[in-house]
Amino acid sequence: MLYSLLGELIHIESGMCVIECAGVGYKCFITANTQRKLPGVGTKTRIYTYLNVREDAVELFGFFTQEELNCFKLLTSVSGVGTRAGLSILSELLPEEVALSIASGDSKMLTRASGVGNKIAQRIILELKDKLKNIPAESNINNYVSPVQPFNNTSKAIEALSVLGYSASEVMPIVRKFDSTLSVEELIRLCLKSMSEGK
Repeated sequence: MLYSLLGELIHIESGMCVIECAGVGYKCFITANTQRKLPGVGTKTRIYTYLNVREDAVELFGFFTQEELNCFKLLTSVSGVGTRAGLSILSELLPEEVALSIASGDSKMLTRASGVGNKIAQRIILELKDKLKNIPAESNINNYVSPVQPFNNTSKAIEALSVLGYSASEVMPIVRKFDSTLSVEELIRLCLKSMSEGK
């Protein structure tokens, strides 16, 4: 329903901000990472939003980047992972780190978030890895990796970026510009940076 808000940032506090649009102040729950990126109070800013409607509440969540919003939607699609856990994970980890932990099966990275135990972390890995397997064949990373090449860091970065909603055909030309000996996390970071600069 609400895709984004563009207006004046009139209030920031831990885990929450208010953006005023056309005289209406929208209270948004935010991650620590989004909070660090927000400009000062009184400045114009855009945040991407997710509206959560429950029987007892209507809550608006705000994210500084579309990658963080996409990652939040994926996390909260996992059974047993609510909006609070999603915020907690994305307050501790960047979207590319979440993607890397899912693609590599590293549940310990997810347990760094407050309130996220090993059981929930393993469920996130299991369910979201299954979603990776269901990506249509035409966007599968195997179609973009030369048969003479091993499953290298470039391939792993493409798989991790698919967790954030990008297709292999979309990210492959960008990832291939970078040195494949770089770490998976660095390749993901550089790719996301390159795509954001190209918008």
